[in-house]
Amino acid sequence: MTTYSGPATLILVDGARVAGMASLGTNNRGDLNGWSGTFRPDQVSTDLRAAGDGLQLELPYEQIGAVAVTGVRKLLATQVLMSLVGRGPAPF
Repeated sequence: MTTYSGPATLILVDGARVAGMASLGTNNRGDLNGWSGTFRPDQVSTDLRAAGDGLQLELPYEQIGAVAVTGVRKLLATQVLMSLVGRGPAPF
């Protein structure tokens, strides 16, 4: 299993960029096309809460992967944790 944990930027459908921290991993014993994880944005907005499919997750060094949001749960009054599933090759 390949993993990544660190800074990331979620790119919304309208091109808005949301900085935060990601924790990602590949799913099927090294199959780099199956990956998922979580994203904790630094700031939460209405657009971010409504995000679904057609998003991109950018990691350092301009590595980008297509993602979809499968769930959002509240951590604290001002923080959320987003569950993501990757589409295509893992960017890490």
